[in-house]
Amino acid sequence: MINVAGVRFKKACKVYSFDAGALELKNGDNVIVEVEKGIGLGRIVTKPKPTEESTIKHKLKKIVRRADDVDLERKGFNKEREEEAKRICTEKIAEYKLPMKLVKVEYLFDSSKAIFYFTSENRVDFRGLVKELAGKLFTRIEMRQIGVRDEAKVVGGIGPCGRELCCSEHLVAFEPVTVKMAKEQNIALNPLKISGVCGRLMCCLSYEHVEGGHKKNKKDKGCGGCPTEEGEGKPGAPRRPKIVARAVPTLGLDSDFVSPFERDKKESKKPGEASGGAQGKERNKKRRGRGRRGKPKKPSS
Repeated sequence: MINVAGVRFKKACKVYSFDAGALELKNGDNVIVEVEKGIGLGRIVTKPKPTEESTIKHKLKKIVRRADDVDLERKGFNKEREEEAKRICTEKIAEYKLPMKLVKVEYLFDSSKAIFYFTSENRVDFRGLVKELAGKLFTRIEMRQIGVRDEAKVVGGIGPCGRELCCSEHLVAFEPVTVKMAKEQNIALNPLKISGVCGRLMCCLSYEHVEGGHKKNKKDKGCGGCPTEEGEGKPGAPRRPKIVARAVPTLGLDSDFVSPFERDKKESKKPGEASGGAQGKERNKKRRGRGRRGKPKKPSS
């Protein structure tokens, strides 16, 4: 039996399994773990759980110890170095006039490598830039190109819904999102409505597509069955609310008040029928006997 714990190195990233050994750990503890090259600082998100060795497919790396104040202080020092490295790299990009945009700089915990994340539409020859950075920062340099969705995940921000971006808050990996998902949910295909901060289709379109039962067969024109206490509901065509306009009687108003519905009816009547009765007919006769400017017509010879 092996005590396996889940460790996460950054927010909204993959959870990695490590061998906790005899350490007593709980969720939220900062730990020092073995990584591919050196050591790293992570946080426990799944407390140690006894697991059979036969169920583990690959060899697990070990959790070395709990992180102390010195380790947390070193993490803060790396943050300061990242800001300084980002400033230097931005100046060098402008100096070399490279068609690239620097997004973020990340130092490994032991400061053995600095990773520069950037976006660019084309391939960039940054060999001269790497030499300049290595000479000023005295560490290994890695340039990593990312896409617009990864840029939004790294930078973060507020989405159209007013909440933090899903990709930077809880999404571990990006799933494919298509326009078909929006069509099946009867969403207006307005690019401004269905596009996120990154300019791509919003990731939340896939939430309703899966959870709401919108995945349907070609023969079925309605939505899928929904589980209820009495059993699973039968699929059927979605019902739309019927809006009916009615004249509502008003209380406490003067008798001269005319509702909009009655006003429309009166305006739709012909001019001769508006007043009605003998008075209306007599008034119409006088109007016919006058010209355009209100003067009486001359008798025809």
